[in-house]
Amino acid sequence: MMPARRLIPPGFLPILAAALLGAGATAAPARPLTTGGKLLLTNGISTLDGAAGGGLAPWAVIAGNGTDDGIGAQAQLTRVVLRDYDYRGIGVAVGFRDRVELSFARQSFDTNRIGAALGLGRDYRFVQNVLGAKVRLAGDLVYGRMPAVALGAQLKDGRNDAVVRALGARADRDVDVYVSASRLLLAHSLLVNGTLRLTRANQLGLLGFGGDKGGGRMLAFEGSAAWQLSRRLAIGGEYRMKPDRLGIAREDDWVDLFAAWAVNRHVTATIAYVDLGEIATRPRQRGVLVQLQAGF
Repeated sequence: MMPARRLIPPGFLPILAAALLGAGATAAPARPLTTGGKLLLTNGISTLDGAAGGGLAPWAVIAGNGTDDGIGAQAQLTRVVLRDYDYRGIGVAVGFRDRVELSFARQSFDTNRIGAALGLGRDYRFVQNVLGAKVRLAGDLVYGRMPAVALGAQLKDGRNDAVVRALGARADRDVDVYVSASRLLLAHSLLVNGTLRLTRANQLGLLGFGGDKGGGRMLAFEGSAAWQLSRRLAIGGEYRMKPDRLGIAREDDWVDLFAAWAVNRHVTATIAYVDLGEIATRPRQRGVLVQLQAGF
């Protein structure tokens, strides 16, 4: 039988415990759970890793439309079409009393015709599951003097162990830990976010973790800014710093420019231009991200 520490690496356990304890603490008042209540778009969309935030970077917001006396959830379908590759993702996240978030995402990266050139076979797919936990520690996105601050962790479990190790990766399973600070400046209709992530993931972990250029984690910055043009429409951009651990597959930082439209209180549609740089020996991987998110 596989040991428990192999199934759930120790780095994920403190954050998960904090999330569960936070859920218990916030559930203590004898108030019935409600749904809804947040301002439109303030729950963010879903990141590629499954957490609530922007498309690339998590924010210090909790999934769903529930406020501090409610529960909320959101589910997403994401597609990224690049010059040489395709990405598909699905995910779900649940928020409890605007304090605790638990999420799950399944990522699939299709190498298309490039798979044959890489010796993997045409249309070879890298697949990964991501289990996330996030706790809002302090502050508030909209009110008060202090911005919302959240601590999160993502357990990333790859399904391509032999392949990623052949590429030079040191593991196919690991944990990212991050802290985010977010603030919505209502007077300017501007949301700003900064995230610091401790990671050694190659291309989100789809190409494993660590490599011949280094096995340790790096502290990476991720930033987002969104300007709300109206109650229902926001535009903005994001930047995500990436490790570069594999000698055979250089990795560049990511950027995007996005527009998110709240079709109604329960459905959000997002489109973005993304520049993901070099991926698996192929440079200039630019294209379009589209996401449909539904929630309450």
